[in-house]
Amino acid sequence: MRAWSVAIQLVTTRAFQTTKAFRPRALTPVFTTALSVSTTAADNMCKTSAISEGNPLLQSWAAQPFHLPPFEEINPGHFQPALEAAMEAHIADLEAIASCTDNDFDSILGAYDRAGSLYSKVCGVYGNYISSLNTPDMQEVQSAMAPILSRHRSKCYNIPGLFEKMTSMYDIREEMANKGEWTAEQVRLAERVYTAFVRMGVKLNEEEKKEYGDIQVELATLQTKFMQNILKDEETWEMVITAEDMAGCPDDLVAAARQAAVDRGHEGADEYVITLGRSLVEPFLTYSTRRDLRKKAFDAWTSRGELSEERDNLAIATKILRLRKRQANLMGHTTFSEYQTEDTMAQNPENVMNLCMDVWKRAKEAADKERAMMESFLSEKGDELEGGIQPWDWRFYAEQVRQANFNFDESELKPYLSLDAVTNAVFDVSNKLYGLKYVKRDDIKAYHKDVNVYEVRRAKKDAPDEDELVAIFLHDNFSRAHKSSGAWMSEYRTQTKNLIEGADPIEGVPIVSNNNNFAKGSGATLLSFDDGTTLFHEMGHGHHGMLSDCTYEYLASTSVLKDFVELPSQLMEHWLEEPVVLKEHAKHYKTGETVPDDLLARLKAASLFNEGFATVEYTACALLDMAVHSLSEYDDNFDLSEFEKKYLAEIGMPQGIVMRHRPAHFAHLFASSSYASGYYVYQWAQVLDNDVFAAFQETGDVFDAETAERCRRCIYSAGNTVAPQDLFKAFRGREPDTSFFLKNKGMA
Repeated sequence: MRAWSVAIQLVTTRAFQTTKAFRPRALTPVFTTALSVSTTAADNMCKTSAISEGNPLLQSWAAQPFHLPPFEEINPGHFQPALEAAMEAHIADLEAIASCTDNDFDSILGAYDRAGSLYSKVCGVYGNYISSLNTPDMQEVQSAMAPILSRHRSKCYNIPGLFEKMTSMYDIREEMANKGEWTAEQVRLAERVYTAFVRMGVKLNEEEKKEYGDIQVELATLQTKFMQNILKDEETWEMVITAEDMAGCPDDLVAAARQAAVDRGHEGADEYVITLGRSLVEPFLTYSTRRDLRKKAFDAWTSRGELSEERDNLAIATKILRLRKRQANLMGHTTFSEYQTEDTMAQNPENVMNLCMDVWKRAKEAADKERAMMESFLSEKGDELEGGIQPWDWRFYAEQVRQANFNFDESELKPYLSLDAVTNAVFDVSNKLYGLKYVKRDDIKAYHKDVNVYEVRRAKKDAPDEDELVAIFLHDNFSRAHKSSGAWMSEYRTQTKNLIEGADPIEGVPIVSNNNNFAKGSGATLLSFDDGTTLFHEMGHGHHGMLSDCTYEYLASTSVLKDFVELPSQLMEHWLEEPVVLKEHAKHYKTGETVPDDLLARLKAASLFNEGFATVEYTACALLDMAVHSLSEYDDNFDLSEFEKKYLAEIGMPQGIVMRHRPAHFAHLFASSSYASGYYVYQWAQVLDNDVFAAFQETGDVFDAETAERCRRCIYSAGNTVAPQDLFKAFRGREPDTSFFLKNKGMA
């Protein structure tokens, strides 16, 4: 049910990796795949037998291992007919609930949670394909389906009699709880479903409902185009250079650039390619001694979404802003930021701005000090930069200062952080904390040859000598054509206990996917520490899906309020920083030598340097997001680029730094509505994750079993069955304390 009930913005199943400090992931409503089809849906399937014949998306997957999708049989042409058949079955399920004469919990809310199982099954594959395998043929399907899926979503909320059923459940929730007839989770389900209906405009009059639906359709179309424009810029732009042009770059970066050249068809022996993928362009900006080439790469990287007049994302974003403002007005709000924050932990834009502005002041001071250190370094060397330190210089000179002042060179650490080593580390941490074991299944083929498939198992509670299946895990780590940039977690099937009678229990076992975009090496793939942190971050999201222990799919896994969802992921990052983890797993990829203590000491000493830069990059984005969505009017003269310039000048953006995501490629904001007026959530969650990790540290053992079990129960397994502020209190015994966050950022 969750597949359609949260937000059908299929283009956004991705995360946009930032620095170690902030690694935003655009959590999208992930499409679940409860494989059972209700009786009503099955009846409708009979009506569409001509469509389903030969379409693997509409057939039973029972013959597949763990009921996984039959990846090798699926092609883009299957999706539109499958989605259309699934939508028809979904509507029939909901109409059956609306006309049901029984008014008990299971007949209404239980059935609502089970409804649309075929739709969830198809959308689970569709949503992942348009992020991970979005070929030109898939993009055509995506463009065609975006308005259709949006109409379907609106229709689902406006079926005659359905909201009345949900209201009847909502009205009796406290009475039923007091009688002991409903559990707390059932009460929560009634509340969250009712809230979703109201926020989708079901209380509007008929004319307003039509306008609201039209707005959603137009938004879906524009947001899809926005993301496809970014993807096209990333696929087509390249900087072809020679080995000599890569002066200063470490060997692994040179090898990755050579591999990128081969992948893009450049056959010359002395041809190397820098693309707009973060895993290539950011290291190039860090190490290249060629200032002219750094500027060329930086200018293109920060201009994604506006590299071609045919792909004008600023115009698209402006249309989106106007539509969102009207949407908010229809819902009784002056601005979109008011509407968006209403159903969050923050509750209103003012609380968001208070946190972000407090951090902003501290971050600017730190960044100014970092720039002063770089200027002093240049002065001591007798170097003079025309125009001073520019944005394409900052990473380069920050690395020079890091090496000079802290004797730490990132390239010295990378040989100890092969992808294999870091993957083994995250699996081991997962096992020590939560008892999960990962069994690789080379015999199971996914949608691409680079994707690894694992069974995730753990000991049974009542029989510790035996284990049980917890989840299926897909690990897709490499950057490639037609794959969205960034890193993200998604699901093909979400955990649930609310299966239809007679369903195979495997249908309640989650299928979780982690996607990264590491530059694939010709041999071992070596990660930066930041890349390693990304891998741990996404595994935190993976834990949220794999450890989910909820009765109802609607509340399970990552279906939490958006400013809580990054707590599980950012929390997991802390373990990669622990010496006990690095000493066990950071082994030289050639010699097997353990990472030296001296290198770890230098890593720790340098860890907070450039934190001001990283925090400014992120916080500027969060502030602009809230500011631009807090406008009450976007007149004909509104210019988003000018707004960016004026607003950043107003808040005092430090010289030499730009927003990490400028408006034309700010996919969190404009490829979906999910994180619009919500980019702040990573900083909000950092307050929480630093506080939670402090609880482990206070025990003297970062793998303390009792604390880990409490963390599993309160953070990873509860989903949205309990309000997030109550979950945090249950874990920590008090309200969040910002002091841990500020201390760990060096800004106390």
